[in-house]
Amino acid sequence: GTASFDAVPGDPHAYVLTLNGVPSSPYHAGDPRILDFEYLRWIAHLTATALPAGRSVRAVHIGGAACALPRHLDAVRPGSRQTVVEIDQALAEWVRANLDLPRSPALAIRAADGAEEITRFRPDSLDLIVRDAFAGDATPGSLASPAWFDAVRTALGPHGVYIANVADDADRTALRAEVDALRTRFAHVLAVAEPTQFRRRRRGNVVVAATHDPIDAHAVEAAVRGDGASVRSGAGLLSHLGPAHSRR
Repeated sequence: GTASFDAVPGDPHAYVLTLNGVPSSPYHAGDPRILDFEYLRWIAHLTATALPAGRSVRAVHIGGAACALPRHLDAVRPGSRQTVVEIDQALAEWVRANLDLPRSPALAIRAADGAEEITRFRPDSLDLIVRDAFAGDATPGSLASPAWFDAVRTALGPHGVYIANVADDADRTALRAEVDALRTRFAHVLAVAEPTQFRRRRRGNVVVAATHDPIDAHAVEAAVRGDGASVRSGAGLLSHLGPAHSRR
């Protein structure tokens, strides 16, 4: 594939990593707490709501790009230990060599297949798993299979949270499959998206979170409102997905 790392006009500290023609990750050299992509801010808000404020976390990120979210978490949750699993070895090596990233063990980068690597973590050992990996514009099948979701549930601790970036079409097939799979393994599932996404009018990103503990949907709603996003959970989420075409 191809990659470019380009300055953002108007901000001398902001860059965007583009992979195969798709803007894939922001990078803010001046302040790692700044996340210039909306969906990354949604993930950050979900993490802040679902996990105790200020506490360090043990996190795994499947898909790394420029490591914007790991840098953010390292800044707002000092002492965290994070692992990024990036399937593109050349990209992983370039990012580590050229960007200002926390060093291991604060942030380790593994060039590996995420579906295989997730099984190597001890049961109940992780506080956070973030899946943000794509093959083209779709989630790889191995990262949306029953085996994947079983491994995620096994690796997460009883109070952990799983968050996935789902790119979905207006028919909601991928989102419905993701939600159905999570509902059989976790007690609570919610989704964050722009309102037009829930009305099935266009393709776009939906961020889905799953936990065993309740998630304060009202707190998440208040946090993402500034980005014009909304939250759906429980029966309200299912009513926006329509009939299930298949269930895992």
